[in-house]
Amino acid sequence: MKPDFKSVEFAPGKTMYLETGRLAKLAHGSVVARLGDTMVLATAVANAEPKPGQGFFPLSVEFRETYAAGGKFPGGFIKREGRPSEKEILSARLIDRTIRPLFPDGYLNEVQIIVNVISSDGQNDADVLGAVAASAALHLTEAPYDGPMAQVRVGRINGQFVINPTVDELNESDLNLTVGGKADTIVMVEGEMKETNEDDMLEAINLAHESIKKLCAFQEELRAEYGKEKREWEAPAVNESLKAEVKELVGTQFTELHRKQLDKKAHNEAYKEIVAAITEKLVEKYPDAEELEGQIKEFCSEFRNDDIRTMMLNEGVRMDGRKSTEIRPIWSEVGYLPRTHGSAIFTRGETQTLVSVTLGTKRDEQSVDTLFDTESKRFMLDYNFPPFCVGEARMMRGTSRREIGHGNLAERSLKQVLPSADEFAYTIRVVSDVLESNGSSSMASVCGGSMALMDAGVPMKKPVAGIAMGLTMGDDGKYMIMSDISGSEDHFGDMDFKITGTADGITACQMDIKIQGLDSSLMKEAMNQAREGRMHILEKMAETISAPRQDISKYAPSFTKIEIDSDMIGAIIGPGGKVIQAIQKETGTEIIIEEIDNKGVVTIAADSAEKANAALARIKAIAGKPEEGEVYEGTVRSIKEYGAFVEIMPGKDGLLHISEISHERINNVEDVLKEGDKIQVKLIKVESGGKLRLSRRALLEKE
Repeated sequence: MKPDFKSVEFAPGKTMYLETGRLAKLAHGSVVARLGDTMVLATAVANAEPKPGQGFFPLSVEFRETYAAGGKFPGGFIKREGRPSEKEILSARLIDRTIRPLFPDGYLNEVQIIVNVISSDGQNDADVLGAVAASAALHLTEAPYDGPMAQVRVGRINGQFVINPTVDELNESDLNLTVGGKADTIVMVEGEMKETNEDDMLEAINLAHESIKKLCAFQEELRAEYGKEKREWEAPAVNESLKAEVKELVGTQFTELHRKQLDKKAHNEAYKEIVAAITEKLVEKYPDAEELEGQIKEFCSEFRNDDIRTMMLNEGVRMDGRKSTEIRPIWSEVGYLPRTHGSAIFTRGETQTLVSVTLGTKRDEQSVDTLFDTESKRFMLDYNFPPFCVGEARMMRGTSRREIGHGNLAERSLKQVLPSADEFAYTIRVVSDVLESNGSSSMASVCGGSMALMDAGVPMKKPVAGIAMGLTMGDDGKYMIMSDISGSEDHFGDMDFKITGTADGITACQMDIKIQGLDSSLMKEAMNQAREGRMHILEKMAETISAPRQDISKYAPSFTKIEIDSDMIGAIIGPGGKVIQAIQKETGTEIIIEEIDNKGVVTIAADSAEKANAALARIKAIAGKPEEGEVYEGTVRSIKEYGAFVEIMPGKDGLLHISEISHERINNVEDVLKEGDKIQVKLIKVESGGKLRLSRRALLEKE
């Protein structure tokens, strides 16, 4: 079969090609997408029937990069791709978050999407390309998918916005924003930027939407030619009589509960008691009520949701009694952990994080080996969400995709204000442990991370704070935009919009929308309200710490640098690394040697000045040039009648004349010195021809 690629120019100078019907024909839908020489194969399988007893929508999205696609071998001993990298997980999450809202409520059939990068040109990233291919493949199937959707990336170079910038262009860009949506609405936004204002960010989103519209229309054309007829699907029948009885038994209980303004634990316990009492009454009435327990819980959740939304829209009251713009109480502390290099506790309402900072050397950098990035990371942020933080007990099976996603958002938020490697040579690791969670834990990690970095003495340009915005939209057009949403407001609301930044602009954002038709004016209002909340949080943080400490922790390594001639690098390393390893072991230091601009740069990392000076002296003795007046520890190599020759540097001997051995008269050199002796000498003169004159006497006190 010959290839039949269809193309669309979705942005100036950007053409995407889609093909179907040649590869992976047993999948329910398969599409190959191409941009430049980067190609992805996306497949979609949507089962016709749900699994019996299944109570959730089992959508899974996998994104895989094979090194062969870029003509590369996997790094490490095993030359085979293993578990997905963070980049692959983050790319899969971007697709999942855009596709999931486009399935109808109550749809429980299993859907699996797999995106494989089959060719990479190293310039056009496959993540947004894979999202378009995934949507196109799903749109060809019989599944009731309310698509199509598309994603594009927006950059800005020299003030000009660029759609789907290349990797090289992104390096020059001050904005990296991924936008996903349908032809009529935006569904997802995520990205990082260098203190961008709200108007510029909104302009970037609107520009992205113009390209999204073209890509959605392109997918409709593909479906018109190759798509299957959509499978008829009806939502499961509702037991209306049971629902009516549950509603009658609920009465005003939820209304009264939601106005008591209880904390999370007390509210959940009270809610469970109401549901349990209703279930018990219905069990007495219906012998088979045990089979209906799931439906009873669903009806109670629906009535609870309706009451919360009604209270917000009609009364302007939130569950905890706050106004729409009000931020929960904040308290914080820095320096809580005595042996870490920096630490902070940040608590906002019932959300709390304990953040620590570790400063390391260049060898502590994280090696990154992907199709598009082979550089090392000198800043990393790890986010941990243990079960106890929400009062649960469950198995801990390693880092979840959610933890990776939240950690990435916090990392992108803070890295915009960190110093360069030239300004601050340390490798930086931030660990955020969520101790309590009732919404916005990733934003608390940003605030706590910013404070911990300042506590560690990292010369950040400005403090960074984060806030999560919510939205409740009524059918009649009424709405409430909420600042600093709680977990319940996130769950029952229509939007989760996380925005981080400094006092001067936005550094990162992440938005997920559950409704159709969020217009630009509403989005702008949410961003402006978020800015007010961010400024309030920054003020609260400044009450604890407002600027980086002048000194780093005494437990952090200190750096000493020295330049040497590049031809002396080998002498310091020694055969098989024996010399440098011996220096490190004997002085308790870590030594890193790099060749920069035909010069050798030696960095000594030590936890005390004494250790650093000891290593520095050893290195100078090997690679330095002999300087008059300097003191050296030398080795006696040979003894003559008139004195001794002492090696003060590898291959550099000087004459220690018999008259310079001691203040006292010496008749026989061997009475004082023997070959192999280690002695301290002072270089008193460098004669013409490079001859070195040494003195031991100059270092001895005269009796």
